[in-house]
Amino acid sequence: MIRTTAFTLALALGGAALPVAAQTPPPPPPPEAKMQAPAYVMAAGKSDLFEINSSQIAAEKSPNPAVKRYAQMLIRHHQKTTADTMAAARKAGVTAPPPALDPGASASIAELQAAAPADFDRIYLAQQVPAHQAALDLHKSFGANGDQNALRTTAKKAVPIVQGHLTQAERLMGGAHAGHKGM
Repeated sequence: MIRTTAFTLALALGGAALPVAAQTPPPPPPPEAKMQAPAYVMAAGKSDLFEINSSQIAAEKSPNPAVKRYAQMLIRHHQKTTADTMAAARKAGVTAPPPALDPGASASIAELQAAAPADFDRIYLAQQVPAHQAALDLHKSFGANGDQNALRTTAKKAVPIVQGHLTQAERLMGGAHAGHKGM
């Protein structure tokens, strides 16, 4: 009886904790990425890689056509911003290894892969909003204070793109909370 009660309690607590653990955004970039070119290139690449990978999952798994369209747009746009950043980095003589997901971003991707269909859009969009807020801060900050001119220009060009993604994610998230209305 005690064992069954403990198991039931653990299951209930584990189940209750699941929504809190889900929708975890990847961690924000390090402060030096807002001013130092090599750190900026790495952070922008990681951000784009997360957006591309998470959106590939959304394009496949989302039950909502509006979310699928949003995800497909993110894939295209973030592939372009990655290419633009890498071209500016080469022009500036800044070398950076290919971007890789850090453990926090990998955990967010794993949450998406494991998400139930009924929860998928909520989790995906709840990751997109803070991820795009962090990316917007990164690009605005580097665009204003970065130590490399070609990359500052690229960062400034990324700002309206990322702002548009953030605005659309917030709008879609509002629609997700109201069911599928407005999406």
